Amino acid sequence: MNQIKLLLAEDDHNLGSLLHEYLTAKGYDVTLAKDGNQGLDIFLSSEFDFCILDVMMPKKDGFSLAKEIRTKNPDIPIVFLTAKSMPEDTIKGFEVGADDYITKPFSMEELLVRIKAILKRSKKGEINPEAEVFTLGKFAFNSLQHELKSAEGTSKLTTKESDLLKLFCQNQNKTVSRSYALKLIWGDDSYFNARSMDVYITKLRKYLKSDSSIQIMNLHGEGFKLVC
Repeated sequence: MNQIKLLLAEDDHNLGSLLHEYLTAKGYDVTLAKDGNQGLDIFLSSEFDFCILDVMMPKKDGFSLAKEIRTKNPDIPIVFLTAKSMPEDTIKGFEVGADDYITKPFSMEELLVRIKAILKRSKKGEINPEAEVFTLGKFAFNSLQHELKSAEGTSKLTTKESDLLKLFCQNQNKTVSRSYALKLIWGDDSYFNARSMDVYITKLRKYLKSDSSIQIMNLHGEGFKLVC
C-alpha cells in the first residue's frame, strides 16, 4: 500500500514539528508548511491525499487556503486545527468543506484516530461501488463521477455532497433518518457532524434550486426526504 501523502500547514513551530515527527513515525509521508502561502505553493507543486490546516496562520488563513485547495481537488479530506471553539467558526470550517475540526489543545492520538476514520470514509464508492446515474427532474446525477448535469451545465460535487445525494436518490420519496445518514457517511452522529451535514444539505438545495419540482424536505425529529 502506498504511503498517504499528508500536507500539514501549521505556523506554530513547536506544534508543527511535533505533529510532523509523530505522523511520520506513524507511517505518513508528511510535508510541513509554516504559513498559508507556503502551504498553497507546496500543495500546487505536488499530489497529496490529506490536509491538516491550522486556521489562524499568517499571510493566508486556513479557511482561505482550504478554498484554494478545493479548486484543485474538491475531494481531498481536510481537517482544521484551531484555538477557537466558537460555533460560528466551526460552521465556517464546514462551509468551506472541512471533514473535521479539532480544537486545541488536543492529543495526537485523537488526531490520528480521526485521520484514520476520515480516510476510511473517504474511499471512493464507500456507499455503493457501482456506477449509477439517477434522474432528478431536469438533472442527471452520476454518483461515481460526482457530477450533476442539466441543460444549463454541469456541477462537480464533493465526495460528501455526492454520497449524501446518492443516499437520498436511493431512498427517493422515503424518509432518511438523520442518525442513519450521519453514521453511514460521517461515521458517527456527533453534534459537529450533524452541523456539517446541514451545511452540505444547504449546498445540495442550491444545486437543485433551478428545478422547483425537486425538494429536500426537512422532517423535524425524523430526518430528510428527497421529493421529485
